[in-house]
Amino acid sequence: MMMKSERMDAYKADPDIAKLMLAAEEHIRKSGLEPALLDLVRMRASQINRCAFCLDMHSKDARRLGETEQRLYVLNAWRESTLYTERERAALAWTEALTLIADTQAPEDVYEEVKKHFSDAELANLTFQITQINAWNRFNVGFRYQHP
Repeated sequence: MMMKSERMDAYKADPDIAKLMLAAEEHIRKSGLEPALLDLVRMRASQINRCAFCLDMHSKDARRLGETEQRLYVLNAWRESTLYTERERAALAWTEALTLIADTQAPEDVYEEVKKHFSDAELANLTFQITQINAWNRFNVGFRYQHP
């Protein structure tokens, strides 16, 4: 299959878009959620959305934070693995439910489980992160941004 070429640079077309998205990232960074957890969420949503740009970026970020190769390799099958904490598993299930919202409609059981592991503020920020990575994925996949 031939690589698709980049379509346009939306961030050059309107630099305020990048500023807004980066401001959202800064808010999430300051939210108190664990950086390693946020990278797992970013990776899982990006796997679902098949965003090579984000997978490349966030796998490198995760490794810099000390994430293991094994946990990154099996992330796509996290349900079948014992490598993830209950908190991480709840976050990954919530990530999948929201990333695939048209199919899942954010099931009650997934919501109830994530509520057990996150305070209201944490859950709001986790949900914001899931929303944010999905936005990045849509820009990167939609405009065919190429990873380094």
